[in-house]
Order: sequence, then structure tokens, then C-alpha cells
Amino acid sequence: MTDVAALTRALRAALDGSGSALRLGGEPVAAAPAARPQENAREQDVAREGSLSSRDDLLPGAAAVITTSGSTGHPKSVVLSADALLASARATVGLLGAGRWLLALTPTYVAGLQVLVRSVVSGTEPVVLPSIAHGGRFAASDVIEATDALGPGPRYTALVPTQLSDLLDADAAAARALASFDAVLIGGQALAPALAERAAAAGVRIVRTYGSSETAGGCVYDGAPLDGVRLRVEAGEVQVAGPTLADGYLGDPALTAAVFPVDADGVRWYRTGDAGSVDDGMLRITGRIDNVIVSGGVNVSLDRVERAVRTVPALVAAIVVGVPDARWGEASAIVVAGDVDEAAALAAARARVEAEVGGAARPAHLLTVAEMPLLVSGKPDRRALAAHARAALSAGT
Repeated sequence: MTDVAALTRALRAALDGSGSALRLGGEPVAAAPAARPQENAREQDVAREGSLSSRDDLLPGAAAVITTSGSTGHPKSVVLSADALLASARATVGLLGAGRWLLALTPTYVAGLQVLVRSVVSGTEPVVLPSIAHGGRFAASDVIEATDALGPGPRYTALVPTQLSDLLDADAAAARALASFDAVLIGGQALAPALAERAAAAGVRIVRTYGSSETAGGCVYDGAPLDGVRLRVEAGEVQVAGPTLADGYLGDPALTAAVFPVDADGVRWYRTGDAGSVDDGMLRITGRIDNVIVSGGVNVSLDRVERAVRTVPALVAAIVVGVPDARWGEASAIVVAGDVDEAAALAAARARVEAEVGGAARPAHLLTVAEMPLLVSGKPDRRALAAHARAALSAGT
């Protein structure tokens, strides 16, 4: 799927109903012959590798099946209709305005795919980062060159926090390139306050997005739902309704029914699995409901611990994971990339967590890694980090 031009043509066909639904991420399922004449041999390869045949569990109008990253759980194949993808893209374009987009995220995940859909809706052609078009590592120099290629007029991009951090760390030219965008959408994971402050100081216009594959991408921008999106909190869980919801999960009707319940008024909701609140229409996420350990009989939210830990200057990009503990049953461990004064950083983190979360939540360990392992989506691979932390502590390192 590195041939973004061919993918975009196949996407247009899926959106207007003249082509097959696209399978993005994961293994291809029941590849079908192309639904229309292909323009070149490479596009034929895209159609063979990425399209889906008609299936009983694909509803009419299905445009894409996206396999989630599984960053905190098991990957799932989410079925998105053309209506859902277009509703999300049109709401974003209506809010931000039409313009050219820089594709800096792989289009096999919903955030990258939506850059292409928004380009279709805006009637513009995206500029593709070389790391997406040709593979390879994300590089600040490539962003500067790609930004210049956008030309005059409104410009937008979508990044994950690690990319934003890399660009701000690079040089003044990279920061100036970022500041030239009318909006830089940041999603995929929580944005550390210190990183947000650095971006603001550099003149970068950040828009924090909240959403998932099940909501066709970001459906809440800077705390406010997009046009047509509704929010509610049930038993502490944030739930979403509206035109951007996915059809469900491929081949798993039981999970679809559990995650997308229909209320007494016939409104279909998506259970996000996130804890949070909605005050005066504004959403505040406090963490994953299931990202909790029990330490000494006390429930501890690892998301709350991580937010507190990231207020320590040396730990703004740290990840907090749960590990076994002989005394308390479970404890938390901080994992950070690079060289830090481990004793000082752990002491500062423990003090900050005790003040903000409570004594029972204080991290027990701090581990360093040479480089943070990332998923293809750009998110930290939390399962790999948890496994590394368990192995390292078990070995006594």
C-alpha cells in the first residue's frame, strides 16, 4: 500500500460504490477481481492485495475494513461504510476549511486513510511523505521538503505525538515548517502537556483529536464533538453516536452487538472503553477503563499515573506499564527511551504521582530502552514494553 496514488483511486471507487471495499492492515481476506478496469499494473496489484469480495458480513456501502493496531489489546477488523468515512471527512473540512493535506501517517490506519478521504472531499491532491511513499524512517528533513511541495493556500496534516516531538527536537527549520500549517491534528494517544506547550511556543496550531477506527477517525476536536456526533457517559464509560460510526467488526457479530448497543430510542452507540466526563458538551478523557492494576488491594489507573509521570521534564515521553510485584501483587514501571538519571527521575515521578494520584499509585521501577518500540501506526507498542519490563525485572536488570 505504498502506492498512494493507486490506493487513492481504489478509495475513490470504494467511496462512490463502483469498487470493492478495501482491506487495510492485517492479512488480505478473500481477494476479489477488480470491479472496474485498472489504469496500470501496480493498481491491479493494489486491487488484488487489498480488495474484498462480497461477503455476508459486509453490509451494502462498506468501503474499507481496517485492522486496528492492537496497541492495548487484540487487533480487530473494523468495517467502515462510505457514509461514515465521508461524514467524518466532511465534518472536518467544514470545521477547518478545504486545503491540501500532507500524508505523514500510513494509510492502512484510519488517521492516514482519513487524510486521503479529506483530500477527496476537498478536491485536492495530498502530498505524501517519502517514508510513506517509499518506506523507511520518519525524518524531519522529509517533512520540510514535503511542506514546501504543498504550495500556497490552506494546508493541514495529521501526526501522532512522537512525530511532533521528533520535529520539535530536530531544528528551527522543522519547527517553521510545522508552524506553516493552518492546523496540525494530533491523535492516537494522549498529548503530554509539556509537548503541547513546546508546540504552542513554536507557533504550531495544534488540534487535539479523539476517536478510533470505530468512529472513522477523530470525532472530537479539542474536546468538542464534530457536527452530528453525540456523546454520553454511561457507568463512567464514554460512548459515541452519530453518522461516523463503523458498521461493526468483520466476522464477529457478537462483539459488534456488545460494543455497538442500540438504546430504547433506536440510537446506536459505540462503547469506547474510555473513562471520562462530558461537561457543557466538552469531553474529557481520564484513561482506559481496563488499564488498571490492583496494587495492595487498591485500584490504580495506569493512565492517571502516566499523565502525572509525564509532568517530570525528563519523562515527558515515558510509558507506564503494569508489572508483577511480590509484595503488592502488581505495581507500575516507567519505561523511557534514552539516557536519564534513573534515580532522580524515579524519585521525582514518585513524588508527583503521590501528590496527584495517591501513595498507592507510586511507580516502583524505572527502566530505560535505547529506542521506544513503535507500531506501524506510530503509537508506542505498549504490549512489547510491558513484556520487556516483566522480563527485565524478572532477570534483575
